[in-house]
Amino acid sequence: MTEESDHSQVVALLRAEADAIGKAASRLQAKDIDLAIGILSACKGKIVLLGVGKSGIIAQKIAATMTSAGTAAIYLHPSDALHGGLGILTSDDVVLMLSNSGETEELRQLLPFAKRRGVPIVTIVGNVKSTLALDADAVLDASVDEEACPLNLAPTASTTVALAIGDALAMTLMQAKGLTEDDFASNHPAGQLGKRLTLRVADLMHSGSQNPTLPADAAWLEIVSAISHYGLGAVSVIDGQGLLAGIITDGDLRRSLERINLTDLAGIKADAVMTRNPVTTNPEMLAYDALRLMEDRPSQINVLPVVDDERLCVGLIRLHDIVRSGL
Repeated sequence: MTEESDHSQVVALLRAEADAIGKAASRLQAKDIDLAIGILSACKGKIVLLGVGKSGIIAQKIAATMTSAGTAAIYLHPSDALHGGLGILTSDDVVLMLSNSGETEELRQLLPFAKRRGVPIVTIVGNVKSTLALDADAVLDASVDEEACPLNLAPTASTTVALAIGDALAMTLMQAKGLTEDDFASNHPAGQLGKRLTLRVADLMHSGSQNPTLPADAAWLEIVSAISHYGLGAVSVIDGQGLLAGIITDGDLRRSLERINLTDLAGIKADAVMTRNPVTTNPEMLAYDALRLMEDRPSQINVLPVVDDERLCVGLIRLHDIVRSGL
């Protein structure tokens, strides 16, 4: 098979799966969606997802998405459920079953036990006339005309449609519950996403004894010594009240050497070298926003003074500090 035909086949298969999702969106009835969302949003406990084989894998992913988006959900393997795992199911829960055929034996065996506990059942099935569909309280049609598999055997388009419906349910529930960005962040404390939503300048800045500051009348050699001692590539210049007056970076020092006679260096003070009114950040700014503040400009900034609401210089943060944090 040629490289061009490989490309054509992959593209064709992607389009086939996308087309299957499009047809599913057209096929789903408003009353069925409203009924399913009504049951799921009214759940006082957790949503228990069940599925076997590939449908089980999709069910696990939907459970994970729902949980991260503010709806408590777990995946329970039907075989485990039939051998004691059903004890996790309470009358406050909702069962969400996934099955392409709608006739999965393990799920059919679970139906009477779930109903006996008064638990509502929502199904995502590929056959709306199947046993699981007919016995459910709400049914979502996930049928496909054919699989993307060239043999029309391997679950491909059908699992993609089921996953897309599950994602749509999770996101609709998230909106219905009014989940905020802060709520979402609290469920994702680790990883790049969590850090982007939670990590603040105060968590990364150099403060206290590690915050390099000098008075405006500091001599040139004092500036060099401070920048070398702290190793941050910059030092903040403050007035008598501790308010930020400016910043001096390694670059400022180099540029000062270009315009000042070496014999005059001893008499040069910080206020003659510093950059006045520099771009600043504050301790409560998200570190990601500080990163954007430094990078989204014609000339990149590598270090920012950190000031409070009264412009007191409380720290220094470097681009390197933010990048090293994993953002």
